[in-house]
Amino acid sequence: MPEADVSKKEKNYFIDTPQKTPGYFLKGCGNLDWGMKHRLAQVFNPVSGRTVMLAVDHGYFQGPTTGLERIDQNIVPLIPNCDALFCTRGILRSVIPADMTKPVFLRASGGPSILKELSNEEIAMDIEDAIRLNAAGIGIQVFIGGEYETRSVHNMTKLVNMGMRYGIPVMAVTAVGKDMVRDAQYFRLACRMCAELGANVVKTYFVPEDFETITSSCPVPIVMAGGKKLPELDALTMAYNAVQQGASGVDMGRNIFQSDAPEAMMEAVNKVIHENMKPKDALELYKTLKCEKK
Repeated sequence: MPEADVSKKEKNYFIDTPQKTPGYFLKGCGNLDWGMKHRLAQVFNPVSGRTVMLAVDHGYFQGPTTGLERIDQNIVPLIPNCDALFCTRGILRSVIPADMTKPVFLRASGGPSILKELSNEEIAMDIEDAIRLNAAGIGIQVFIGGEYETRSVHNMTKLVNMGMRYGIPVMAVTAVGKDMVRDAQYFRLACRMCAELGANVVKTYFVPEDFETITSSCPVPIVMAGGKKLPELDALTMAYNAVQQGASGVDMGRNIFQSDAPEAMMEAVNKVIHENMKPKDALELYKTLKCEKK
């Protein structure tokens, strides 16, 4: 039976050219399914291999955090300048415009407030809801060394199982208890455990000594948590040092939305992360943009 193809052009099967199997730009993600790679490529810039995530999920355990009293007023204007948004499903549905084209990581854990033991968390959303909300990924807290360590680890592994089933990446967020030391030894343990148990991305804190041992011993991308509000130069320096020492970007919140000029700070952080701009130059950019917006 003849082929339906009626083109007169001679076919070229490139018999002498083996099909290429291209690698993937993101650390430790080459063997993931296509859908998961595609979602991660929306979050991480394929050119720089890095991301500037805007973290605004703080309200899930501490209520209307300073700078997040009105997400529609303070955060929505910042979204065009981030690579991805990290928020809760409640905020996404109630406040974030549906014509927003940036990818979203959804906070998937919760339970206790700042008035209780924070490590006593549970999975707080169904994977089907993440799919309905077109999430690029889901994030969950993991309390290594916390009172409910095992529960939080099992929460993460359950979420990983669900994420793998539907092609949605899971970001493990390493939490540190009040009485725990924030050093490289602890974060090497926490990040490696999360990766070993299936997390596709790990969010963790920067430490000034031996941070590169944390990133090098973690087989999946690490994004740096912004942490508490710092002076702008200190925050920019921390972000710069993190990516120079192997982090694949930042998930920053308070150091952006609590800045005197959040849009200017967002732009400065972008330059540091994606273009390796030196912190002092980024600070001058911040100051210039801050004056222009007055």
